[in-house]
Amino acid sequence: MSQTKVAVIVGSLRKESFNHKLAVALGKLAPADFSLEILQIADLPLYNQDDDANQAEPVKRLKAELKAAQALLFVTPEYNRSIPGVLKNAIDHASRPYGQSAWGGKAAGVIGVSVGAIGTALAQQHLRNVLAYLDVPTLGQPEAFIQAKDGLFNDDGSVGEASKAFLQGWMDKYVAWVKRHGA
Repeated sequence: MSQTKVAVIVGSLRKESFNHKLAVALGKLAPADFSLEILQIADLPLYNQDDDANQAEPVKRLKAELKAAQALLFVTPEYNRSIPGVLKNAIDHASRPYGQSAWGGKAAGVIGVSVGAIGTALAQQHLRNVLAYLDVPTLGQPEAFIQAKDGLFNDDGSVGEASKAFLQGWMDKYVAWVKRHGA
């Protein structure tokens, strides 16, 4: 059985990030032939077009990891009704220099968790707009705007019973999307 390598990009750097926990928990819901790897984006310098010809080592590492993956999974919070700067910075770095994007053609899923009642709905919509420009086919349904509530995660980090069926259903649809549209 061949492995489908999924590059997971978490849009939060916070030590106790709900989105990092969600990314890890989703990995436990993935089938055995899917390998989810959370990529490091905290060490990327701020994007500056002047550096396109001589990208920093963390940027080269990120692009190589993305190129080695067959699919993408974005797990992001919502900051000020949009995507976090650290996520946009990673997207910009890996899409440059022009014509050398590491994103294009890879099937993706977008999900996120927030304490707010609408979860990460607006951040996900903004992210989908960016991904469309980058030629990243993105799962449209089901949408998953997760609100962080008691019981979302068990003590061991797995998904709590109240959300397990929904998130397993989301993961199953994502896996089918990747198999249908993956590189």
